[in-house]
Amino acid sequence: MNTTNQAELFQPGCVLKICAPMVRYSKLAFRMLVRKYDCDLCFTPMIIAADFVRSVKARDSEFTTSKADRPLIVQFAAKDPLILANAATMVAPFANGIDLNCGCPQRWAVSDGYGACLINKPELVRDMVRQVRNQVCIPKFSTSIKIRIHRDIRATVDLCRKAESAGVSWITVHGRTTEERHQPVHYDAIKTVKESVSIPVVANGDIRSLRDVEDIHLLTGVDGVMAARGLLANPAMFAGSEDTPLECVWDWVDVAMKHGTPFTCFHHHLMYMMEKITSQQEKKVFNSLSSTAGVIDYLLENYSVCR
Repeated sequence: MNTTNQAELFQPGCVLKICAPMVRYSKLAFRMLVRKYDCDLCFTPMIIAADFVRSVKARDSEFTTSKADRPLIVQFAAKDPLILANAATMVAPFANGIDLNCGCPQRWAVSDGYGACLINKPELVRDMVRQVRNQVCIPKFSTSIKIRIHRDIRATVDLCRKAESAGVSWITVHGRTTEERHQPVHYDAIKTVKESVSIPVVANGDIRSLRDVEDIHLLTGVDGVMAARGLLANPAMFAGSEDTPLECVWDWVDVAMKHGTPFTCFHHHLMYMMEKITSQQEKKVFNSLSSTAGVIDYLLENYSVCR
């Protein structure tokens, strides 16, 4: 059940450290890993709300959690207020809030009416937020949105103010436009959003170290920061580690085995985590391994000193 509300999550003078919603990667096992290393809040991967409401199979495969997996936000892709509210009602007993994805730039999502196209539909976003707030009768349950910015920041501010008027709990701003991928993050735009609303704002984009967390907090005044690729490369980033500690590698082996993580996911996480601590030759050998047993044997042979 919900034991944490928005006011308890965001404390004045502090910056909330958040694990972003990542397709295939921010699942239960990885969430439990980053929580061991000072991550304050975790998101599920994006879930299509219509599929989730319609299909028991989708619910079973897309959403897994545990009592220790808190606080937790379930992110949905949606374009219909009632469907989003129904999905929120289903997860409300098992999470602390839901988030509406208004930032995914992938072509399939935008063409289907999901993700980043919603930043150009502020009235629809407002209606979806309002429907969730009206239908989920749990006082501590939050409703947030994650957006990208417009080329004209005034349109972004208008979107955020409409969402705020509908009762949105907080807003995460990825500081790039829908068309931008690896261009520099527009932290000035995030700062403008923060100064334009009275609810908490979270910054997202190119956060790869604890120093980045502190610098962006000072630069923009945001209440939280959200990391994706930075945490994939170093799940201990929020705890201040510059590179993935070997202890964290073995913690991943333990937690992945406990949760029955499929081999491909288990292996890919380790590829990301060991990128900076292995030589090119070691990468070539490690990346070619094809079984969980083979990976563990390799780690025991080469990195067992920490074990």
